[in-house]
Amino acid sequence: MSFNSFSQSINLDSRPLNYFLGIKRRICDMHLKSCFLGDQTENFVQKVLSGGIINLWQDHGNYFQVKIPQCHPLWSSRNAGPDGQVQSSGGSQKGLNMKWVVQLNEVAEGLMAKMYRFNQILDYPDPVGHVFTEAFWKAGVFPNYPKLCILLSKKFPDHFSKLQLERVDKVALDALHDSVELHLQSLEPWVQLLLDLMAFREQALRLILDLSSTVITLLPHQNSLILHAFMDLFCSFVRVNLFSEKIPRKMVLQIYNLLHAMSNNDRDCDLYHRLVQFVDSYDPPLKGLQEDLNFVSPRIGEVLEAVGPVIFLSTDTRKLRNEGFLSPYHPRYPDILTNSAHPMRAQDLANVTSYREWVLFGYLVCPDELLRVTSIDIAMVVLKENLVLTIFRDEYILLHEDYQLYVLPRILESKKMAKSGRTKQKEADLEYSVAKQVEKMISEVHEQAFVSCDAIHRERRILLKQEIGRMVLFFTDQPSLLAPNIQMVFSALAFAQSEVIWYFQHVGIASSKSKAARTVPVDIDQSDPTIGFLLDGIDRLCCLVRKYIAAIRGYALSYLSSCAGRIRFLLGTPGMVALDLDAGLKGLLQKIVQHLENIPKPQGENISAITCDLSDFRKDWLTILMIVTSSRSNINIRHLEKATVSTGKEGLLSEGNAAYNWSRCVDELESQLSKHGSLKKLYFYHQHLTAVFRNTMFGPEGRPQHCCAWLGVASSFPECASPIVPEEVTKIGRDAVLYVESLIESIMGGLEGLINILDSEGGFGALENQLLPEQAASYINYASRVSNPSTKSPKLSAGYALPGHESYPENDSSIKMLEAAMQRLTNLCSVLNDMEPICVLNHVFVLREYMRECILGNFRRRLLAVLKTDNDLQRPSILESLIRRHISIVHLAEQHISMDLTQGIREVLLTEAFSGPVSSLHLFEKVTEQPTGSAAEAVCNWYIENIIKDVSGAGILFAPIHKCFKSTRPVGGYFADSVADLRELQAFVRIFGGYGVDRLDHLLKEHTAALLNCIDTSLRSNREVLEAIAGSLHSGDRIEREASMKQVVDLDTVIEFCVQAGLALAFDGLLAEAAGAVLEEGAPLIYSLLAEVVKHVPDEIPEKKEIRRLKGVANSVGVVCDHDSQWVRSVLEEVGGANDGSWSLLPYLFATFMASNVWNTTAFNVETGGFNNNINCLARCISAVIAGSEFVRLERERQQRQSFSNGHVDETLDSEIQSRLSAEASIKSTLQLFVKFSAGIILDSWSETNRSHLVAQVIFLDQLCDISPYLPRSSLELHIPYAILRSIYSQYYTNNPSTLLALLTVSPRHSPAVSHASPVIRQGRGDSTPQYLTNDSGYFKSASSSYSQEHIYDNDSGNFRGNENKHRNVRRSGPLDYSSSRRVKHGEGSTSGSTGPSPLPRFAVSRSGPIAYK
Repeated sequence: MSFNSFSQSINLDSRPLNYFLGIKRRICDMHLKSCFLGDQTENFVQKVLSGGIINLWQDHGNYFQVKIPQCHPLWSSRNAGPDGQVQSSGGSQKGLNMKWVVQLNEVAEGLMAKMYRFNQILDYPDPVGHVFTEAFWKAGVFPNYPKLCILLSKKFPDHFSKLQLERVDKVALDALHDSVELHLQSLEPWVQLLLDLMAFREQALRLILDLSSTVITLLPHQNSLILHAFMDLFCSFVRVNLFSEKIPRKMVLQIYNLLHAMSNNDRDCDLYHRLVQFVDSYDPPLKGLQEDLNFVSPRIGEVLEAVGPVIFLSTDTRKLRNEGFLSPYHPRYPDILTNSAHPMRAQDLANVTSYREWVLFGYLVCPDELLRVTSIDIAMVVLKENLVLTIFRDEYILLHEDYQLYVLPRILESKKMAKSGRTKQKEADLEYSVAKQVEKMISEVHEQAFVSCDAIHRERRILLKQEIGRMVLFFTDQPSLLAPNIQMVFSALAFAQSEVIWYFQHVGIASSKSKAARTVPVDIDQSDPTIGFLLDGIDRLCCLVRKYIAAIRGYALSYLSSCAGRIRFLLGTPGMVALDLDAGLKGLLQKIVQHLENIPKPQGENISAITCDLSDFRKDWLTILMIVTSSRSNINIRHLEKATVSTGKEGLLSEGNAAYNWSRCVDELESQLSKHGSLKKLYFYHQHLTAVFRNTMFGPEGRPQHCCAWLGVASSFPECASPIVPEEVTKIGRDAVLYVESLIESIMGGLEGLINILDSEGGFGALENQLLPEQAASYINYASRVSNPSTKSPKLSAGYALPGHESYPENDSSIKMLEAAMQRLTNLCSVLNDMEPICVLNHVFVLREYMRECILGNFRRRLLAVLKTDNDLQRPSILESLIRRHISIVHLAEQHISMDLTQGIREVLLTEAFSGPVSSLHLFEKVTEQPTGSAAEAVCNWYIENIIKDVSGAGILFAPIHKCFKSTRPVGGYFADSVADLRELQAFVRIFGGYGVDRLDHLLKEHTAALLNCIDTSLRSNREVLEAIAGSLHSGDRIEREASMKQVVDLDTVIEFCVQAGLALAFDGLLAEAAGAVLEEGAPLIYSLLAEVVKHVPDEIPEKKEIRRLKGVANSVGVVCDHDSQWVRSVLEEVGGANDGSWSLLPYLFATFMASNVWNTTAFNVETGGFNNNINCLARCISAVIAGSEFVRLERERQQRQSFSNGHVDETLDSEIQSRLSAEASIKSTLQLFVKFSAGIILDSWSETNRSHLVAQVIFLDQLCDISPYLPRSSLELHIPYAILRSIYSQYYTNNPSTLLALLTVSPRHSPAVSHASPVIRQGRGDSTPQYLTNDSGYFKSASSSYSQEHIYDNDSGNFRGNENKHRNVRRSGPLDYSSSRRVKHGEGSTSGSTGPSPLPRFAVSRSGPIAYK
C-alpha cells in the first residue's frame, strides 16, 4: 500500500504542507516566496518569523507540533485532549509520527515536482559531466558567463576567494558587479530549493529513525498499513536525493554565494557552509544515502525478505496461470465459481509493483542487506527484469550501472573483511561465500537483464492478456461475482498497470553493457500487440466496476455488518478480558464496533442512494494500530494476537485490517480504482504511446475495439500536473489534447486505409473484372482443349486462370484479405459508433462525428483522385462504376453507424457539382459568376477544351450515324468515342446530375456565343459586299457574283467558326438526349410530364418568362422537337445577338461558303455519315442559326409593336398561332433561299475539269435538308435532281469495302441473292418506327482496329440512337432509305420511283425517304 492510499484513508489534505518551503529567512535576507506554501501553514509561518529560525533547526518536536493543524480530521476525535494529543497510553507520539510520514511524502512529491520543473527550464543539463546547452544559459537563471560558472561548479567545494576569478574572466566578473541584484533575484528561488532539500533530509531521517526504532513489526501480513507508509517515506527520501543530482546544485550555491558576497562586502550568505556540507555529503547522492540510512538497514532487510515470496510468485507466470491466482474461478475445478484458493496472496499481488521498488531502492542504499542468504535470489529476480529505476515521472537512473558503481564496492569490502576473518570464526566463512555469490550476481545480472528482460515482461503481458480477457468475459456473464472478487480485480489492474508502464519506461532506453563501455539501445518491440490488449482489458475492467459499483458497495456493507459481530465476539473472549486494557484503547475498540454496527443495512433499499462515510472508522482503526504497534505501548500487537487467535478464527487485527480494506470499497471505491487502474503516468511517454499505437493498432493482431482504451488514457493525463507548478496544468492539458488528436488522425487514417483497400483493384475491383467477348471465346476454346482435367488450377496461355480457380486453397488469399478487411472495417465502425465521448479538460471528442467527416472526406478525395488518370480524364462510365463501388463500401460501414452517411454522400456529390447557394438557383436569372464544384468544373472544362475546341489537335469528328465524337488519335488516354458518346454522357449525368449538365451547357453556350459574335462581326464588316452578292444572286449576274464573293473577308475563318458552333450544337444535343434518358429512367413521371406539357405550351411570340423557362428545361432534357434552333435562340437572347439589319444577309453569307476552298479537301465518310473535316456540323450550324435568329428577330419586332401600341394588343389564340406560323414560314423561306442560291453557286462552278467539290457540296445540302425540321427535301429537288444524289450515294456504298458485312446482314441492296429479304425490325422505346437490329460498330471494325479493345466491344451504342428524333414529326432519314417502311409512306409527295433498302441503320428509323417530299 502506497502513502497515497494511506493519506486518503486518514483524509489528509491533498495540498502539500511543506513546512519549511514557505519560510522567509530573515537572517539570510532572501525574501523568498515558496509555491509550496498552503493556507494551513500561515499561522505557523508567522510564529517562525516572530520566533527566529534557530528553533526550526533545533527543536524538531515542537516544530512538528506547531506544524500539524488542529483542524485536521485526525485531531477532531472525541478522545483528543486540549493539546491535540490522543489521550492513550503512549499513543500520542506514535500518532504524530504517522501523520508526519504522510505529510513528508507529500513534501517529497512537491520537491521533486519543483526539481523537475527546474530541469525543464534549464533544458535538462548534465551537472556531473558539466555539459550545458545553449538554452541553459539563455534560461535566465544563471549569468550567461559559461567560463566563470563552470569553473565555480568544477572547483566545488572550494571557496570563490581561492580561485582568483579575476584571471579567469575579468570581464564577466565586472559585469556581475553591475547586475548583481538582478542575478540574485533569479537565483533566490533555487537556493531556497537547496535549503528545502537540506531541511527535508534532516526531518525525514529523524522520522525514519523514529519509526524504525519504535515500530514493533513491519511485516506485511501483520502491519501492512504502517509498513507501506514507512516504506513509501523511505523510497521518497531516496528518490528526492537521487533526483537532486540531476540539478546543478553546486553551480546554484557557488554563484549565489559569489553574488551575495559582491552585494554584502564579501560576506558569505548565511547557512552557506551547512549547504556546502550537505551538497558535498550527497555528491554523489548514493554515497550520502548509504551512510545516512545505515542505521535502518537491518529493518529494511527484514522487510525485503518478507515481501520476497510475493515477488517470486509474480515472476512465476506458470504458477500464476496454473493455480489461478488471477482467475475468478478455480482453475482445476471450473464449476466452483468463486476462487478462494489464495485470497490473501492474490490480494498481495496488487502491491507487487511497490515491493519491486522497495527491493531496488532498498538494496541500492542498504547494500549490506544483500549479504543475507535469501536476499540474493530476491535481488536477482528483480534486477534481471529491469534496466532502469524510475525516480520521478520519466526521470530515471541506469540501475545496473549504479549497482556496479556503488553496491559492488561495498560487497567487495565485506568480502575482503570476511576473508580476513575466515580462520577465526565460521560465520565469516559463510559471509565470505555469500559475498562472493552477490559479487557474481551483480557482475552478471546486467548482461542477463539486457538479453532477457523484454522476453520476461512479454511473457507476463501475454499471461495478463489471457487472464484479464477471461476475467472480463466471466464478470460480464456473472456480474454478481464481481463484488466478492473485487480485490482480485484490483490485483489484476495493478499488475497490468505495472507492465504497461514498464514497457513504455524502457522504450527508447539506451543502456551501456558492463563489460563493453559503449551505449547500446535496448531492443523493445514497438509493435507488440499485447499493449493494446492490456489497455483494453484495464479499461473494460474499470468500466465493469463502475457499472456494478452499487453491487460492490452492497456486498462491502454486508461484509462490514457481519464483521461487527465477529469483532464484538473477539473482544469478549477470555483472552481479551484478561488483558488489562486502558480506558483509551478500550474506548477506541468499542468505537470500532459501534461504527460497524451503525452501518445502514442494504436490504430492501436502493444501495446507490445509501450515503455512508466510514472515514471515522478508518481513522479510529489507524489510531489503534499506532498504539499497539509502538514499542512504547503497554499493550502491543503480539498481546492482541495471542488473546484472539486461540479462538480458532481470524485474530482481532486480521478482522480489523480486512474491515478497513472493505470499508474503502464503500466510500472510496473510485479512488481505489484510480490508484490501481489509472495510467496517467503514461503522459510522460505519450510520444512513445502514439508510436506504439500506430505500429500495433492496424497490425495483424490489432483490434479495433482497442481504440477506446488508447484514447481513454488521455482523460487522466491532466492529473499528472502538480499544483505547485501552475503552468503544468496548461501544458499537460495541451499535450493531452494533441495526443488525442494525433490518435484520432491515426484511427481515421486506418479507417480510410481499410475503405481504400476494399475500394482497390485488388479489393472489390477484383470482383468486378469481366471478360471481353474475344477473351471469353478464347477461354472456352482453351478449356475444351485441356487434356488433363485433374490438374489443379490450370492456367491459360494468356496467364488467366480458369473459372473456379478461387476454390483451391492456394488461391484464396485474396478472398481472405477481403474478408479480413471487411471484418475490420465493420468492427472499427461499430466500436467508434458506440464509443463514449473522450473528455480532456474542456475538450470533448465525439468519435462518431470524426468518423463521418473521415468517410465523407475520403469519398471526396477518392472522387477527385479517380477523376483523372495518369494521362487524362477518366471515362465517365468507369468513374461512375468506381463511385458506385465506393458507395457500396460506405453502405457496408453505414450498417454499423447510427447516422445517415448516404445523405452525406449526396452532399459531397452536390458540392462537387454545385457549390453555390441554393437560393441562386431559384432566381431563374443569369448570374455573373455561377459557382461550380471542382469535380464538375474539371470534367466540363476538359470536354470543352479537348472535344469542342480540340486544343490537342486530335482531329475530333462528329459521327452522325453513331451519335458520338471520334478522333484520329487518342485524346489523353482514350479515343474520343470512348469519352464522348451517348453512354458516357449518361454516366456523366448520373454522376453530376442536373447541376453538371447546367454547367456543361453553360460553358457550351459561352463558347457558342463567342462564335456567333464572330458571325455577327463578319456580317457587319462584309455588309456591303453581301448586299452586292444578294443583288447579283437575285439578278443572276454570275460574273458580278463571283467578283463580289472574292471580296468577302476571312471566309474560311468564318466557316471554321461555324463548324465549331455546329460541333457544340451536336455535343449539346447529345448531352440533352443523355439527360433525358437518365431523367426518364430515374424520374419517369417528371420526364413524361415535361414531354406532354411542352406539346401543349402556347407558341406565342414574344414568349412569357414562365413559358420560356419551361421550354428551356424541356430542351435541356431533349423533349423539344427542335433542340438546336431553340438552343441558339436562347444564346442569342442572352447575349443580345441578331439585333441589327445585317442579320437579314445571313443566308447570303452562308451561300458564299459554297465558293470556299474548304470543299476541295472535303470528303464524305460512309462509316460516320459525316465529312472528314466536320462540314456536316456546318449544316447543323446554318440550320440552327438561321432558325434561331429569325425567332429572335420576330420576337423583337413583336415587342416593338407592343410598345408602340402602349400594351393594348389583343392576344388571342389565333394571333399566337399566326405568329408561330409566320415565324416558321419566315425560317422556311430563308432556308429555301439559302438552298436555292447555294445550289446555283455549286452548279455554276461545276465543270468537267473542276468537279471534285461537287459531290461533297451536294451531300452537304442533302444533309441540311435532313437536319432542318423547317426545310422539306422537295426544296433541294427543285434545284438538284435526286438522280444525282442517288448516283453519288450508290457509288459511295458500292465502292466501300467496309460495308460488305453490313450489306450482307442489313441491306440486300447490292446482293441479288438476298434482294427480297425482309428487314428484321423491333419496336423502339416510345416510338412506332421500326429499327434494324444491328450493331453500328460492326460496319467499321476495319477502320477502328487501331482503337483499344474496350472500344471494339462497345455494343450498347445502338440502344441510345433515335432519341433525338423521337419527338419530331419531320424526316430524319438518309438519302438511300428504300426500305418497306419508306414505301408505305411514299404518298407523302414523292415524284421518284427509286426504291431499295438503305445500308445505314440510321436511315431505318427515319419517317421519309429521300424522294418523299412535303
